[in-house]
Amino acid sequence: MTPSSTDSTQNPNTGARTSPDLSDMRPDDWVERWLPRSWGPYARLCRLDRPVGTWLTLLPCMAALVQAADGWPTLFRLFIFSLGALLMRGIGCCFNDIFDRDIDKKVERTRFRPLTSGQITLKNALWFVLAQLVVCAMLLLALNEYSRWLAVALMPIVIIYPLCKRFTYWPQVVLGIGFNWGMLMAWSDTQNAVPLSAVAMWLGAVLWQVGYDSIYAYVDVRDDKQLGLHSTALRFKDKGKIWISGFYVATVALWVWAGSAMQMAWPYYLVMAGIAAHFTWQMRVFDLARPERNFMLFRSNMSIGVLLLVAALAGTITV
Repeated sequence: MTPSSTDSTQNPNTGARTSPDLSDMRPDDWVERWLPRSWGPYARLCRLDRPVGTWLTLLPCMAALVQAADGWPTLFRLFIFSLGALLMRGIGCCFNDIFDRDIDKKVERTRFRPLTSGQITLKNALWFVLAQLVVCAMLLLALNEYSRWLAVALMPIVIIYPLCKRFTYWPQVVLGIGFNWGMLMAWSDTQNAVPLSAVAMWLGAVLWQVGYDSIYAYVDVRDDKQLGLHSTALRFKDKGKIWISGFYVATVALWVWAGSAMQMAWPYYLVMAGIAAHFTWQMRVFDLARPERNFMLFRSNMSIGVLLLVAALAGTITV
């Protein structure tokens, strides 16, 4: 593995600027320093070394837990949903790498992933997925029946997502549905019901993810074209800023309407204004031709997740 950077570097021999190495595997992170060498490939397979995706799964779910509880959720429920988010994101990443193990060899960003680079065998990867699924099944015992059925309905979505890029330009929609499914389960487990306002919050999160994952997809446009794969970036082409702006506007509109339907207190809308401002900044900075900048913008959406949680707290706990 070679060191990676998100900034362009200068060739020491020629002085010319070279393209940044956008590999999503880092050789000098905490996995390399702290975990036993035999554990490292498994941690990378489920993306423990790249926690942004886990936070982007968990933070909207935590916001839903707060709204469903109309205040602080129980610590036990927070623990169950946090562990569930970590595991389901990891399982999704494992399925993605299993299905894409041959494709990943030909993509700049993914060529060093454990399965495609031979650090893990396919057999061991499947055993690892099974182990994670067993733990998830045990977590279901802590949920009500409604939530268990919702969890069962999620599994086909998690499995089919990696295949979507082969036949549709909209794999990000499937990813958004699965990534944010915990928001629906937060309501079903807390209230034993999923009201329309909760569905609106979830749908807003799905559209938000289509937006920010489309930014991420522009990093792989060249490789996807060569491999005959599909993504929203290839669908939007040079109109990406217009499309993504539309998804962000719809996200804010749905979250504002849902907050009104839930009778959120006025600070909720103040934080929503902050989210809208962050989306505006993203679109001002977004550049189709700057993949390293798009990486930065993708990661910045963790701030949106934090703001969404703050909005839920401000709208329910304010006296």
